[in-house]
Amino acid sequence: MTSLRTIAAASFFALASFAVAPVAFAGDPVIDAAIEAGQVGETIDGLLGVVGSADPAVIRKVNEINNRRAAKYAEVAAQTGTTPAQVARLTGEKQIAKLDPGEYYMDESGVWKRK
Repeated sequence: MTSLRTIAAASFFALASFAVAPVAFAGDPVIDAAIEAGQVGETIDGLLGVVGSADPAVIRKVNEINNRRAAKYAEVAAQTGTTPAQVARLTGEKQIAKLDPGEYYMDESGVWKRK
């Protein structure tokens, strides 16, 4: 019965994490342009990051989105009995997998790479 509960919890966690992905930036034109210009990328820990330097307006938007993401990760973690870090990591992996060629992501070692 314990393994059934574990499988159920893992399944719920996986499904719940899909709900987090749309929190990304939802078509924000400032972020979309910054991603296209190579100024913003996804990180393995589920947050957006500034690649090099960016306009203060872009940095402000990145911070706003990251705050919303962190709140959502905490909410999903509370619902699934996991930690926000686990939810963030899973979401980061999913966001990186969905990047288009040429977009940036930061790997586990903290290095920006282009997909």
